[in-house]
Amino acid sequence: MPEKDNEAQINMEFISSHDAKSKSISDKRPLINVKKFNRRWLPTKTTPVFDTYWEFAAKRQAIFFNRLLRNDEPLTDDPILRIYKFTNAYRASDRVSQYLIRNVIYKGEQSHKEVFFRIILFKTFNKIETWQLLKDKIREITFKDYDFVKYDRILSEALENQRSIYSAAYIMPSGSRSFGYTNKHRNHLKLFEKMMRDNLPEQICEAKSMQQVFELLRQYPMIGDFLAYQYTIDINYSELTNFSEMSFVVPGPGAKDGIRKCFSDYGGLSEIDLIKCMADRQDQEFSRLGIQFQRLWGRPLQLIDCQNLFCEVDKYARIKHPEFKGLTGRTRIKQKFRINPTPINYWYPPKWGINNLVKK
Repeated sequence: MPEKDNEAQINMEFISSHDAKSKSISDKRPLINVKKFNRRWLPTKTTPVFDTYWEFAAKRQAIFFNRLLRNDEPLTDDPILRIYKFTNAYRASDRVSQYLIRNVIYKGEQSHKEVFFRIILFKTFNKIETWQLLKDKIREITFKDYDFVKYDRILSEALENQRSIYSAAYIMPSGSRSFGYTNKHRNHLKLFEKMMRDNLPEQICEAKSMQQVFELLRQYPMIGDFLAYQYTIDINYSELTNFSEMSFVVPGPGAKDGIRKCFSDYGGLSEIDLIKCMADRQDQEFSRLGIQFQRLWGRPLQLIDCQNLFCEVDKYARIKHPEFKGLTGRTRIKQKFRINPTPINYWYPPKWGINNLVKK
């Protein structure tokens, strides 16, 4: 069956059978007084996608725990979640973030320079296979032994062998205007060198806020608002900084699309304000809808997680709520869900204080 027809069939399932027969979370919500609810969110105006945001968060988190407990398939009765790929409700639970935390940040020399170098190198390519390739060739990845020619040769050979070295998750600018190379990875290597010459790791360690870290990163070529914020969060998983994830947020393009679908009128609030409201009111909204949301071992959704959820709900709504359009006008979900048989031994930044609970 063509993919477009398949999507249409999925959409019809929600209308004709799934919502009527499923025992999903969305079926548990009580009848509500819409006028009373709207008053709580004045001066904004919400759409039906707003409730879907909370239902999606709970369903996706339920999948996480079902997989963790190795429950039998299917992990969900939601047909969209069974067919398409979506990130976890908590960013730190995603496979790439988990690999970063356990195998990149906290494995190796813990000096500020070396930890920063490993983070920025890994996250620029954002691909586990690229990190493993470099490890196989270089053995120990350190800035102390960094050599442009060596790294360039390894990455260039991979490209010549038709291997992808960048993740498709982020759109990475080429940087040719900044450093003069036609190959993107060479420009990134030169960017790393400039950061280290500028003593950026120490500047980040001396920063007084998450926003200041963001601004330090944002001043570099090839790094826009979205990447600067993502890198800021990644660095904050380490011991280089220790800021609350509730202290700062920057909405990415996908999150902006999701916000537009959830709110028909922002009521004069900014997208940042709306993300903060979602984080602040999460308990009330789950309660209003009768949803039993299972936190990450007691840790509530943070601003970064609420921002990411807007991005994921933008995609989810393309199938469940096709009548609501985002800023980009995208109507299809590109990535299909495929089971990765490699298990994840979940481990979070020690400063969060939840790893002893994970083991239980």
